[in-house]
Amino acid sequence: MNAPCILIPVITGLICALLGYLLGKSAASGNHNSKQLQIDLDNCRSKSATLTAELDALKRQGSSLGFAATSIIEPFNAELAASVLGRKITENDLKIIEGIGPKIEELFNTSGIFSWKALSETSVDRCNEILHKAGERFAMHNPTTWPRQARMAYEGKWQELKEWQDKLDGGRE
Repeated sequence: MNAPCILIPVITGLICALLGYLLGKSAASGNHNSKQLQIDLDNCRSKSATLTAELDALKRQGSSLGFAATSIIEPFNAELAASVLGRKITENDLKIIEGIGPKIEELFNTSGIFSWKALSETSVDRCNEILHKAGERFAMHNPTTWPRQARMAYEGKWQELKEWQDKLDGGRE
């Protein structure tokens, strides 16, 4: 009868030892995971700092080239444009550019320029080339302000465009 009394505490001890071993092992692997997570977090913070520095450098480079780093292009607002310019405006209507009429708009469309954005990115030399290719009737026009006017329209700067156009004479300064 003494044997079962001794076996119960021994078996209980072995079970507790086994459970202790398993719990200890799982806690150690949990520590490993938290250490790895901390390493991953530190790497992410480092990468974020690097990307932020690169973004700042690109913003500085862009502003040195004349691009506004914080320039946000608003969606076209026909009501606002009409209220400022005093007439109905449709998006990308090149005829709102002082100096461009229906025929010149058609020339530019034929040359692949369909929007204010596209015209704003077109050089004055390219505008002149399009006009000269169309003949003497069109070559007499001066497109020096057209890309800048188109940029204002594209960016939705209607009041600024209106004030400038009031000073222009047929699109000329």
